[in-house]
Amino acid sequence: MWVCCCYCCFKFLKSLSALSNVCLGGWGGVCATTPREEIHTNEKEVTEKEVTLHLLPGEQVLCEASTVLKYVQEDSSQHGVYGRLVCTDFKIAFLGDDESTLDNDETQFKNKVIGENDITLHCVDQIYGVFDEKKKTLFGQLKKYPEKLIIHCKDLRVFQFCLRYTKEEEVKRIVSGIIHHTQAPKLLKRLFLFSYATAAQNNTVTDPKNHTVMFDSLKDWCWELERTKGNMKYKAVSVNEDYEVCERLPAYFVVPTPLPEENVQRFQGHGIPIWCWSCHNGSALLKMSALPKEQDDGILQIQKSFFDRIYKTIHRPPYEIVKTEDLSSNFLSLQEIQTAYSKFKQLFLIDNSTEFWDTDIKWFSLLESSSWLDIIRRCLKKAIEITECMEAQNMNVLLLEENASDLCCLISSLVQLMMDPHCRTRIGFQSLIQKEWVMGGHCFLDRCNHLRQNDKEEVPVFLLFLDCVWQLVHQHPPAFEFTETYLTVLSDSLYIPIFSTFFFNSPHQKDTNMGREGQETQSKPLNLLTVWDWSVQFEPKAQTLLKNPLYVEKPKLDKGQRKGMRFKHQRQLSLPLTQSKSSPKRGFFREETDHLIKNLLGKRISKLINSSDELQDNFREFYDTWHSKPTDYHGLLLPHIEGPEIKVWAQRYLRWIPEAQILGGGRVATMSKLLEMMEEVQSLQEKIDERHHSQQAPQAEAPCLLRNSARLSSLFPFALLQRHSSKPVLPTSGWKALGDEDDLAKQEDEFVDLGDV
Repeated sequence: MWVCCCYCCFKFLKSLSALSNVCLGGWGGVCATTPREEIHTNEKEVTEKEVTLHLLPGEQVLCEASTVLKYVQEDSSQHGVYGRLVCTDFKIAFLGDDESTLDNDETQFKNKVIGENDITLHCVDQIYGVFDEKKKTLFGQLKKYPEKLIIHCKDLRVFQFCLRYTKEEEVKRIVSGIIHHTQAPKLLKRLFLFSYATAAQNNTVTDPKNHTVMFDSLKDWCWELERTKGNMKYKAVSVNEDYEVCERLPAYFVVPTPLPEENVQRFQGHGIPIWCWSCHNGSALLKMSALPKEQDDGILQIQKSFFDRIYKTIHRPPYEIVKTEDLSSNFLSLQEIQTAYSKFKQLFLIDNSTEFWDTDIKWFSLLESSSWLDIIRRCLKKAIEITECMEAQNMNVLLLEENASDLCCLISSLVQLMMDPHCRTRIGFQSLIQKEWVMGGHCFLDRCNHLRQNDKEEVPVFLLFLDCVWQLVHQHPPAFEFTETYLTVLSDSLYIPIFSTFFFNSPHQKDTNMGREGQETQSKPLNLLTVWDWSVQFEPKAQTLLKNPLYVEKPKLDKGQRKGMRFKHQRQLSLPLTQSKSSPKRGFFREETDHLIKNLLGKRISKLINSSDELQDNFREFYDTWHSKPTDYHGLLLPHIEGPEIKVWAQRYLRWIPEAQILGGGRVATMSKLLEMMEEVQSLQEKIDERHHSQQAPQAEAPCLLRNSARLSSLFPFALLQRHSSKPVLPTSGWKALGDEDDLAKQEDEFVDLGDV
């Protein structure tokens, strides 16, 4: 009776609390009416009872609503905090008293541009409204406004806002504003990117420590040719310096030395072998875009004759043999990638913990049916196959694609990551993305759907690349100078429109819209930040989490040692060539040329010259031989691609789900112990140096954020000591199948262990 009375009193007080707009934040709720700080809107200062709204240069407030309840991911979604919901031309921000219970020293990994409760407009994926407990997608003009707003983000965060206690006029204004500014098609010039560039034109300061090669000058390409020893057979050209030849290509690029520059202009850059990278043994990785389909026989004959001349510049047997890889016909399609990721991301867009446990029992089946991990495996396998051709068979590889700007970027980057240890450093990796993706003409604007003009063009090709890179980082951590946290924040930076790196389809589009093309314009060209200046987003203390403390740089060799090991990996493989490849029959090269022409003209292609069984045997021998030897982290690096070796990138996909965390466990606990040992060794070394009266160079301090592993989550640094949800023995879907309590009492006790998520 006493319990019943207490419960009734609690319900009565709770109802009064709702009517008086007092916080419903459970036992530990925070009152929304507590005065905090002031809000700065442009140059005016308006005093409010909320926390400060930080506005970037050029950012303007569009609409707002007060008395909004932000839910947390809790059963029944009844716990949260009151605050104000604001929509600017840059982000959606919730301003409430949501201070963490943790000490400030433990929450230092904060983004200086995007707050914990901020969503950039480009990061919004889907918007849902709840009408009478029914969830519906919101778009366009609404006749009825929801009582609850749910926002799914592209970084897989889920925000839920209760509008039940908000004024009706404010609900209409904030919901309509958010839908319009996140879902409606936009013009390129209306992006916040340009507002910020104009307002912060005198404040853009680059990091002097950032030595990323941007590949926007002829000097950068010549440096890369010299670094890879490709300057013996290839040359950097400036024929497209004013983008008169092709707007799709960068101003500078590299082609085979025998290729006349007038041939580049013949078909506006199409059908031209463009150099990507050179191997130590002289083989090279090339890419080529196909010509548009032509019906006229005369034009087809001209194209065929043109391809004959082009092919002779890169295929000179027996010294150089070219293998063609048609990625448009014999590999993945963009539609497959789009469909797989659409299914895959639904596994992580969880509204509340009840929904999480409902899907837990069938989670692995849903994961397999999405085919996302299988696509990652296929990409890694294709990269290994190309690596085998270049490393073991000394063959040039020519990647073919319709525009050479999607799968060509993906595969060529993975091949270089596996074969070139320089690309596994942070500067080398950033330079690789600049070369193959930004200057390679990957359509970031369309593939990320920043303008919301065509959902069918939105394909996460770059995110697929980062997921493939994570598989390598996860399997071979000491080989990479950067960490998985670096990859995670890089994926988040796709949707921050103050960096120009991922917001254009080509260098020509960027230079045109930033005012760098044409001398007649009197206005000063806009200068935008690059994403590689990490000091814009993170403090130096937080940036330590982007660098791998276990990475050891490759030791520099003396001149005498260099002569003996020149052009060789420390772990070079030398597999024998097959008879058909070492001594081809007369007419083979003609047949290969015809095969190349068929690919480029968009015709239906026949099978490759080598049988699939022969290719599979070479691949398996190469793969097994490499994995049978000790790993040289500064040499050739191949991933494991067997079924269980391809894993889910937990830090990126599960970081916002509290139920998926392991408090005080996971890889972060192992890393913490390793750092403690490194600090002890460093301390002992300093004591030894002091005894010998030698000056010790300052050592880089290990990230202090990792020292107390017992208080960290396995998804650190994106989750610390968040609310822990106890896992039931059976998921809620299993409870329903058990029947009523009488039937349950008659059954024998049974424990079902579902394992860790």
